[in-house]
Amino acid sequence: MFKDAKFIISLPRYGDFPGRGLPQLAVCGRSNVGKSSLINSLCGRRGLAKTSSTPGKTRLINVFLIDNAFHLIDLPGYGYAKVSKREQESWGQIMSAYFSQAEALKLALHLVDIRHEPSQQDLEMNAFLYQTGIPFQVVATKADKISRGQYQRHLAPIARALAVQPWDIIPYSSQNAQGRDALAQAIYKQVFPARNQTQRIV
Repeated sequence: MFKDAKFIISLPRYGDFPGRGLPQLAVCGRSNVGKSSLINSLCGRRGLAKTSSTPGKTRLINVFLIDNAFHLIDLPGYGYAKVSKREQESWGQIMSAYFSQAEALKLALHLVDIRHEPSQQDLEMNAFLYQTGIPFQVVATKADKISRGQYQRHLAPIARALAVQPWDIIPYSSQNAQGRDALAQAIYKQVFPARNQTQRIV
């Protein structure tokens, strides 16, 4: 779990913001995959990132300062069908502009729902991350919705679709904090590879 987290700003388009230049962690995934809940869980701050039962809540780029050391970038969710094509295209443009300008980006968390095989939009996100060479970590959210005995049956098709190994996917539950320590360590290992990770994790 991170020790300190502060909301900095919401941006309709990626650009300058206070403190820009620190290492960045981007969080991306389909609408309603649990991005906001995961951020709140990682930061130990209920309500830090606004959650909603309605998909497509995050329509801006939200910036958070973590441990006064790096920025967490919460990107708009993709793949929500109940908005206009124009709005979907706008979200895509926001994300494309971010990735093209995010010179400080160290890691992207690609969130998928552990209960379902990746969608076409998930496959496109995965292909983009591979093509651009952006380091990424696949996180399978809502892990509390299935039993641990079912994990491998659900992780195998996700791994095949996203061209990663099943053991490299981190199952995560925002409800019971399962996977939180493993994910926090993976984040710090990538964002600050030269640091002693055990000193950075609670």
